[in-house]
Amino acid sequence: MSGQSVNQNKVVSFVYSIVDESGELLEQSDIPISYVHGGKHDLFEKVEQGLDGAVVGDTVQVQLTPEEGFGAHDPDLTYTDAIENVPDEFRRIGADVEMMNDQGDSKKFTVTRIEDGKLTVDGNHPMAGKTIIFRIKVTDIRDATPTEQVDGVEAMAMPVLH
Repeated sequence: MSGQSVNQNKVVSFVYSIVDESGELLEQSDIPISYVHGGKHDLFEKVEQGLDGAVVGDTVQVQLTPEEGFGAHDPDLTYTDAIENVPDEFRRIGADVEMMNDQGDSKKFTVTRIEDGKLTVDGNHPMAGKTIIFRIKVTDIRDATPTEQVDGVEAMAMPVLH
């Protein structure tokens, strides 16, 4: 239905890109993501606020500081070890490693560096510590069904989720 704007209980679909302060593209989705505006979802609050009142075809830009987005980079979540102590399947940049602490809590880490016989894993979100800019284009707006108003819309995992 044309002429609708983003407001409470509307299912909003959009495509997006995320860039850093220098304009470097960090992530992009050309497949529309949907959520119920004002309802149950995992969008950053400032992103939802930025979309308020937009119409189909509008492009909205929202800047998030690390505190508003993926948090500060925590150096305590970065570990380096000799590469010979690391199983072969994790000896590549980008490999995901799940680690468990003494209390049985597990966390995903990503191999971020291999040099001088050492391998570094980082448990921070890749965008932690960065000011990021969402560029969002609204592709569709419709009324949410009663079920969607209560349960939200099933959406693909995306970085605007936290």
